[in-house]
Amino acid sequence: MKNRLTQISLSLFMATAAIQGVSAQIQNAPVLNAPVDVSTDFENYANTFYFADELASFDPKTGKGTVKYTRYNYKTRQAFNNMMMKPDTVAANEFPATEYEAAPVLPFSIEFVSERAIRIKTTSGPQFNQPKESLMLVNGTAPNHPENWKYSKTATGHKYTSQYGSVEIQTNPWHVKIYDAKGKLLTSTLHNSDLQNTYTPVLPYSYVRRNSDYSRSVAPVFSLEPDEKIFGCGESFTQFNKRGQKVVLWTDDANGVQNETMYKPIPFYMSSRGYGVFMHTSTPVTVDFGKYFAGANKMMIGDDVADLFIFIGEPKDILDEYTDLTGKASMPPLWSFGFWMSRITYFSEKEGREIAKNLRKNKIPSDVIHFDTGWFDVDWRNNYEFASERFDAPTKMMADMKKDGFNVCLWQLPYFTPRNTLFNEIVDNGLAVKDRKGNIPYEDAVLDFSNPETVKWYQAKLKHLMDQGVAVFKVDFGEAAPAEGIYHSGRTGFYEHNLYPLRYNKAVAELTQREKGYTLIWARSTWAGSQRYPLHWGGDAATTNGAMSATLRGGLSLGLCGFSFWSHDVGGFVTKSPEELYKRWTPFGMLTSHVRSHGEPPTEPWLYSEDFLKSFRNADNMRYELMPYIYAQAKESSEKGLPMMRALFVEYPQDAGSWLIDNEYLFGSDMLVAPLFEEVTERDVYLPPGQWVDYQTKKVYNGGWHRIAAGELPIIVLVKSGTAIPHIKLAQSTKDMDWSRLTLKVYAAEGTTTATAKVYLPEGKALQNIKLTKKGNGFEVDSNPLSGETTFKTEWIK
Repeated sequence: MKNRLTQISLSLFMATAAIQGVSAQIQNAPVLNAPVDVSTDFENYANTFYFADELASFDPKTGKGTVKYTRYNYKTRQAFNNMMMKPDTVAANEFPATEYEAAPVLPFSIEFVSERAIRIKTTSGPQFNQPKESLMLVNGTAPNHPENWKYSKTATGHKYTSQYGSVEIQTNPWHVKIYDAKGKLLTSTLHNSDLQNTYTPVLPYSYVRRNSDYSRSVAPVFSLEPDEKIFGCGESFTQFNKRGQKVVLWTDDANGVQNETMYKPIPFYMSSRGYGVFMHTSTPVTVDFGKYFAGANKMMIGDDVADLFIFIGEPKDILDEYTDLTGKASMPPLWSFGFWMSRITYFSEKEGREIAKNLRKNKIPSDVIHFDTGWFDVDWRNNYEFASERFDAPTKMMADMKKDGFNVCLWQLPYFTPRNTLFNEIVDNGLAVKDRKGNIPYEDAVLDFSNPETVKWYQAKLKHLMDQGVAVFKVDFGEAAPAEGIYHSGRTGFYEHNLYPLRYNKAVAELTQREKGYTLIWARSTWAGSQRYPLHWGGDAATTNGAMSATLRGGLSLGLCGFSFWSHDVGGFVTKSPEELYKRWTPFGMLTSHVRSHGEPPTEPWLYSEDFLKSFRNADNMRYELMPYIYAQAKESSEKGLPMMRALFVEYPQDAGSWLIDNEYLFGSDMLVAPLFEEVTERDVYLPPGQWVDYQTKKVYNGGWHRIAAGELPIIVLVKSGTAIPHIKLAQSTKDMDWSRLTLKVYAAEGTTTATAKVYLPEGKALQNIKLTKKGNGFEVDSNPLSGETTFKTEWIK
């Protein structure tokens, strides 16, 4: 009996273990479009590793040379019941041994894009099929200006110097070291010899050869210094400072704003030490910013080439240089800066007209009405045709709305279900992404934007709607390009998946520019270069305080990647927004570059309480009266690659405290905004050096930490002392604004004698800096460079 019980117990144990094993396999199994984390290839010790060892050759005139790589495998070593993994050199394992390189010597090059920008490129093998132009670069290729850098031979290698910094290339062991103009080391490649003073097995600058298929991926590994902070990587919702994090750059439907995946990953980051890095690739990238080993910045790139652009300078310098390379945001039309009214979804012409009527009736200034997923015969079934039973005369509807100051935005997406009336047309004409057999990889047909014929077909569908009166399209989704798909470009989704949003954004933006004369979309997904095609919004936020806070972090991070314009769903998206949360979120939304209420109904402010309606109206009125400030800041941001919603350290890089703040932001250069992320009426606010004037209460504060109460609107807004903020008379639409008379409201602490304002008029020739001087009990404009176009009234706010 005892033996029988033992057998039963053993059977139960084995069954339980089997179930747990299956459960673990299910949990670890990839699902459709799961982010690709290439770091696993660099952690798979069955693979072969090649560490960059020494500079084998170099021509300082051309910047071209070769690097010798040494072959390693990871081996186990048991030490006091602890298994350690350490790299060790190994002999070649190919046969016949005479035919293959045991220690390959591979190309390395350095180029100089500008006096601040360096390009470093290494390859892990021959490149037989490289595109001549890159969609990520504004002109397809990067310039090279070696004349801006002075060469000198050193005892250990080679050195190039510009007025902003220097690059040192050491021969043996091979290093590339980046310095600023004062000689401070900013960062350096890591060699295996740098890592012998630790027991931790740290990967140096290297590449991996997968034993599964002999494909290769590179890992340029650079140093991280104590106290160094890292920012960027796209619209990342995790902690603002990426130091100590592992970030996976793979365009994904994040399904929210409080997890580590991203709708808008960008392979670019900047450091608090004074440099930025653009990883020029469309493959998946995983960057370990000192998470595993505090001193190593490990960029694990899916590509077999490491193509890095390194920028030297302060944040503004870096963003200007990066966007010179990848493109600056086009300036959107004035009306796009007005309020966008939306929900998921307005189903009919009747609903749309009622929304327009109620916006005007309730005096909610607005310029855009958006029809989301329900303007088709079947909700979500995108066929580019208004539902005839619910839209009697869509062309007339849009014309009537235009007369009343409303532009119409329409939702659409690039995926077509089998029941879609366009499905067969797309598949039969080869316009969709294919699988390895020539079928389609999903049940849906996914438009292949790498195919010029697909773009032509797609743009014709949208043009027909623009001819009817549509002003702008919501460029939704774009994150699910098949990873294993075969594209017209000849590449798989490994290279095309991340590039898909850029192709998608480009197709719609270029059509809009051609047909309407302005560049404007409303898009969710991106890749490097998408900033050229504004604008983008933050995705499907939960209706919670945490989501509101994470939304700001995501927007700040994206802004540090060259995106001047960005918005989000005011109040959150997923469920009905609680009134109190929506009330606090509204002024935050009104003080970002663009603003839209959107989500599960109700989103319309008149469907909440009278108190809420009044608060919403006041916040919206504030935005519309601030339109000259917003418009001028937008113009300057688009010219310089700056975000309108910017981290404090962009304007105050020398202030250590500004690098620590992720729950406030500067709206343009002169207004500081601190949203209320909880149900409170005051909060701690950090102010950069100088004096600041509360926009609502007029109180004056010095730089540093303060406990500040909100004014009538549930938000804290301060203006840098010595700033004149241009205001305009309130109108219900930007169409009806009178730009011939502006008020310059001067925010200046006692003792301030001068003030400045930035002004840019619609269809203006250039951004103007208006100077004011204190005279008596007020400020007066020194001279008006816009005389004949506008007049200025001044008002000292105190």
